[in-house]
Amino acid sequence: MRYLPVMLWALLAAVSGPVSAEVEEVYNFDTRAEEQRYQQLISELRCPKCQNQNIADSNSPISSDMRDEVYRMMQQGQSNDAIVGSLVDRFGEFVQYKPPVDSRTIFLWAFPAIASIGGFLIVLGVVWRARRREDEPPLSDDDRARAEQILARQSEQTKR
Repeated sequence: MRYLPVMLWALLAAVSGPVSAEVEEVYNFDTRAEEQRYQQLISELRCPKCQNQNIADSNSPISSDMRDEVYRMMQQGQSNDAIVGSLVDRFGEFVQYKPPVDSRTIFLWAFPAIASIGGFLIVLGVVWRARRREDEPPLSDDDRARAEQILARQSEQTKR
């Protein structure tokens, strides 16, 4: 019983893990336009670790490194295309939310249009068939005569 507080304290320490303070990066920009350019770049690049989070919102170490790289390249006077190209070369095209249109990604870009046109054609076909059925008489003259004979026989049998 006397070891219970020590065991609880050890369990609490093991569960809580190491304590880490979150450090926010501070970058100095000469103009407001540079800061906006930086914010735009980091919001358009995806974190390779977090999958669907941009590097501006991610707290992962890789995102921090990517933000540092974007800032460093901006200070060197690199263009947006050069910065994005460098990060794509390093991490792959996955880091771009909007991949370029080329032979490998043409289906990705064309799929929404293909799906919309396909859906429109299916709806058009269903409506066309439904209207065509409305225009056709439900029974031919021969079928109508045969049905009247059957009904006449049944009514005679019920009268008997």
